[in-house]
Amino acid sequence: MSERIWTAALVVIGDEILSGRTHDKNIAQVASWLQVQGIRLMEVRVVPDVEERIAEAVNALRSTHDYLFTTGGIGPTHDDITVDAVAKALGVPVVEHPEARRILEDFYAARGGLNPARLRMARVPQGADLIPNKMSGAPGIRVGNLFMMAGVPAITAQMLDALTGTLEGGAPLLSETVGGWVQESHVADILREVETAHPSCQIGSYPFFREGRTGANFVIRSTDPDELERCVDALTDALREAGQDVTPGGV
Repeated sequence: MSERIWTAALVVIGDEILSGRTHDKNIAQVASWLQVQGIRLMEVRVVPDVEERIAEAVNALRSTHDYLFTTGGIGPTHDDITVDAVAKALGVPVVEHPEARRILEDFYAARGGLNPARLRMARVPQGADLIPNKMSGAPGIRVGNLFMMAGVPAITAQMLDALTGTLEGGAPLLSETVGGWVQESHVADILREVETAHPSCQIGSYPFFREGRTGANFVIRSTDPDELERCVDALTDALREAGQDVTPGGV
């Protein structure tokens, strides 16, 4: 595995997400999938169905990360403008992809055939390749390091499955959790000291209030399984020496 850290960003597109009418599920799905591929999701932006805003986000993120993913806005309706926005960002025209048209013709042959709305899903930025989609026929779109996927989580999952193993990445980021009924402010020094002593690990602190009590879970992450184990042991020992009860796996 490469020691280099490969990064990705995600642009979530849709007025329905920003209005609260739809609860986004793709961020967690994409982040989890990327982690298995050895790629870290470093930034997420949620933008409205406005061509200029989509293009702005795409141009800001595609050059600062190894990969850029978008979800939403590639369907058959008038407000599905992601293809147009990405083409604008890349400075290329929108064209009809012949393979995408063939896929759609086959998929809709027994479903009433193609119509102008369905044919919109064959439109791609010039130079694009397709991402297979077994669920709804309409493919995703790949242009260089940019991957355009559906907003429907189940369809996004199909597209991610088609991409599995095709992107270059580094070692997967591994994690372990320990937790306890402790206020994180009481152990902040311990967390900092343990993380400093294990520079290839990161420790995240996630407080919670439950059952009328305050607690926290501590997530230790590293690409090195041996160093991860050593850091977990060191943190567990330090917390117990400080009089804290520790639960492996978190509370």
